[in-house]
Amino acid sequence: MHFKEFGLILFVEKYDECISFYRDVLKLNVLNIKDTLVKFEIPQGYLMVEQGGVGLGIEKTRDQNPTVLRFDVDSLDQVVSDLDQAGVDFSNKQLTFDWGKIAVFHDPDGNRIEIGEIF
Repeated sequence: MHFKEFGLILFVEKYDECISFYRDVLKLNVLNIKDTLVKFEIPQGYLMVEQGGVGLGIEKTRDQNPTVLRFDVDSLDQVVSDLDQAGVDFSNKQLTFDWGKIAVFHDPDGNRIEIGEIF
């Protein structure tokens, strides 16, 4: 089987806030805009943010959302600094493991996002 591209669809309640967050804070390039969805470019695929989810003002639990968005980077410290300046509220700026380190925060709907640096 040959797949052309990978895509992830994220249903959100706070649609306008989430679009602004992924576009303006995380600086994801917009590929396409439709009435109820925006398609963002991510390496080797896309993230589609679409209306119809349930949002919380805090990070969702794994029972509420068992998916984590992970973006791996070359320098976690630099990205954390950049996002900190952009006003991102981190639940943890650095967790270290034997395989690497991550920073944890959430989008306006409470979806968990991790920035990772793999050793």
